[in-house]
Amino acid sequence: MTTPDTAAPGRRERNKQQKLARIIAAADELFGRHGVDEVTTQQIADAADIGTGTLFLYARTKAELLLLVQNTHYAEAIERGLAASGATSSPIDAIMRLVEPVVECNRRQVDNGRTYLRELVFGDPEEPHHRLGLELIQQVDDACADVLQRDERFTAAEATLLARTISAVMFVTLASPAHLHASNEEICRDVRAQVQLVLRT
Repeated sequence: MTTPDTAAPGRRERNKQQKLARIIAAADELFGRHGVDEVTTQQIADAADIGTGTLFLYARTKAELLLLVQNTHYAEAIERGLAASGATSSPIDAIMRLVEPVVECNRRQVDNGRTYLRELVFGDPEEPHHRLGLELIQQVDDACADVLQRDERFTAAEATLLARTISAVMFVTLASPAHLHASNEEICRDVRAQVQLVLRT
């Protein structure tokens, strides 16, 4: 039989998760509509129907809120990419199946995507939302390395290094001002051309 004392933590946890879901939804909607630079934490708190003090328990800064929102979308994009990459035997095609959902996710709102990449590169790696973002990128690296190990030209160590190179290609291409107004298809074609050159395919 469940006692009130043992049931209470469950209720508290559900309440916490509900608040987190409201925060993510509010920040996602406002960031998507206005861009991260034009939104205040007060606006997000109001939209989530919580106080700013409560908001700061989940994310201390607007940058952390962006990481929280983008990480959610990146996790979904990576899951789609992992599923799609396993359906092709061509290494370059498999890699692009991983890349394409990430590109699409990053460019849901271009300025937000660029800010997210900057936070991943220059933010505090010990901050939980930042750390999760890095873990998500590592998932892509690991998947790329697994794909490259299908190619007998590469050892496991070489596949790991090449996977990191491919991630760098993808994120530099996404962050480049030269691609600010490019379509997702154009960016993916550019990434593919660079990856083909790296792999000598």
